[in-house]
Amino acid sequence: MTATVEPVAVPDAASPSLDAVWEDRPGIPGFLTTVDHKRIAVRYLVTATAFLFIGGLEAMVLRAQLAGPNGTVVDADTYNRIMTMHGTTMIFLFNTPVFAGFGNYLVPLLIGAREMAFPRVNAFSYWVYLGSGSLLYSSFLLHAVPDGGWFAYTPLTSSAYSPDVGLDLWAMGIVFLGISTTAGGINFIVTIFRMRAPGMTLSRLPLFCWAILTMSFMIVFALPAITLAGVLLELDRTFGMQFFSPAGGGDPLLYQHLFWIWGHPEVYILFIPATGIISMVVATFSGRRVVAYHLVVAALVATGFISFGLWMHHMFATGVPFLVASFFSAASLVVAIPSGVQIFAWLATMLTGRVRLEVPMLFAIGFVVTFVIGGMTGVMVGVVPFDQQVTDSYFVVAHFHYVLIGGTVFPAFAGLHYWFPKAIGRMPSRRLGVWSFWFTFVGTQLTFFPQHILGLEGMPRRVWTYPEGLGWDGPNALSTAGSVVLGVGLLLSVVAFALAWRRGEPADADPWGGETLEWAIPSPPPPYNFAGVPIVRSDAPMWDDDPPRAITHLDGEDLTVPHDGHHRAVLTSPLDAAGLEAVSMPEPSYTPLVVAGSLTLLCVAVIASSWPIGLVAVVVASAALIRWHDGIGS
Repeated sequence: MTATVEPVAVPDAASPSLDAVWEDRPGIPGFLTTVDHKRIAVRYLVTATAFLFIGGLEAMVLRAQLAGPNGTVVDADTYNRIMTMHGTTMIFLFNTPVFAGFGNYLVPLLIGAREMAFPRVNAFSYWVYLGSGSLLYSSFLLHAVPDGGWFAYTPLTSSAYSPDVGLDLWAMGIVFLGISTTAGGINFIVTIFRMRAPGMTLSRLPLFCWAILTMSFMIVFALPAITLAGVLLELDRTFGMQFFSPAGGGDPLLYQHLFWIWGHPEVYILFIPATGIISMVVATFSGRRVVAYHLVVAALVATGFISFGLWMHHMFATGVPFLVASFFSAASLVVAIPSGVQIFAWLATMLTGRVRLEVPMLFAIGFVVTFVIGGMTGVMVGVVPFDQQVTDSYFVVAHFHYVLIGGTVFPAFAGLHYWFPKAIGRMPSRRLGVWSFWFTFVGTQLTFFPQHILGLEGMPRRVWTYPEGLGWDGPNALSTAGSVVLGVGLLLSVVAFALAWRRGEPADADPWGGETLEWAIPSPPPPYNFAGVPIVRSDAPMWDDDPPRAITHLDGEDLTVPHDGHHRAVLTSPLDAAGLEAVSMPEPSYTPLVVAGSLTLLCVAVIASSWPIGLVAVVVASAALIRWHDGIGS
């Protein structure tokens, strides 16, 4: 390998010839065939945000019903169905995909790469995600909305108790979504190990990339459990196999084990990339590197490992032996330690730096406050005697939402405000952003803190109404009012982004003074990201005394011009990011869309028991996969 080193590409060093090769076709063909990680990421973020607001509207209906005693907004059956779709939407269609969007956009930019390792797999993952969401929400058109809760516990979700097609759509939608998430996780792992810029050893990897890497390994090991649970549930419902029926030799608790073996790591699958965003924001707006970088990395990895040993604390009330419960209780307390390490590292970074209270930093601070409250109540429910008192009460609802809104919504909006100028090239309104933060923060506390009190006063979760005279009226009214404030806060951010998209102030390459490589290129980035391959000498290359430099020639090939009309990228060795090799990347193609559409059709065929449709879907998917493998097919 021979290389020529020159200054890294800067905003005035764009390459029109690279643009011509890397740009997508115009119009609908380009939209349908793109494999550009940035365009796919924006789709993830827009789609996930749309699902956030759909889930939020569903939550508003639930809160309107519970605002006072003897509510009549919806009946019990409608309440159960809306509650099921609210939870499913937030957990499956917003929380995980929104961080997939951030990862898709940022990982190649942060590691100095031109593209993800498997561009067509990346496009396929998005189309499958969109297909699974469409499958789940088609239940409204079919008047068969699932009603078994977002966890779909058996035996209530068996065909005997839920005979309509709603739970079939739920089960197949979740299985389908697992394919998307697993494919995306594998793509992130390979990208981070094989496409880092030379010099970016693992000890120099940005913390957000460490978070995405940890999340991806967790996905690979956790997703099979929920996928298996969905498959077995559908086999029970469609073919009467009775995996979860005691009458047929099954066990309903088996479903709970499978669900929570995925479900508790899932909380940290969401939390870990969120902390990666917070680390990036805190470093930039404190003006210094994150304190104890290596301890923060160790905390991320430790959290990932420990999270697989916690699932039983969701089942303390199922009659498990106390000795078994005690081990899971201990693990539930221990997992707070690595989370605490990160929080203290951020606080130390802020205390030893010069904090600028820009909008992303406000959301980051809001995350810390909200998540700490959720973390403390999480330690409480990890203690067996306390958990048995509050299980299935509104105390658990409050804890769960503090963790998930603190752990996903605040970091997601911190990241959106932070990287919006990079992605769009325009600055969102600071005034609207500040108002958005305060409405969101105050609304979160007003909505969910009173629910702790409701739980301690005995209000069960999943109830659709309650009588007068129980002392629940005031906290419920306050919680409902808070949900309106929270909704306004999130909507203000969307308004700020929409206005900035059309007429925001232009953003330069590095409007915040960031530390990582994405700030070395224009805003928005060119289709190829980097004209040359950046060389990294520290974990904060933009803050080094000397400007970043780049490799522009490799083995006689000029990387700044097209090579035989192909998309070209550079691979490096997994551990030390050395041993450069130029490779051709897949071109835009219809095949990811065709394969994802065929699999969606196959799910419909299984639910409808239509084997001719299923056969057509298999044939089309097989033909598309053959073309994909042969590298044909744009």
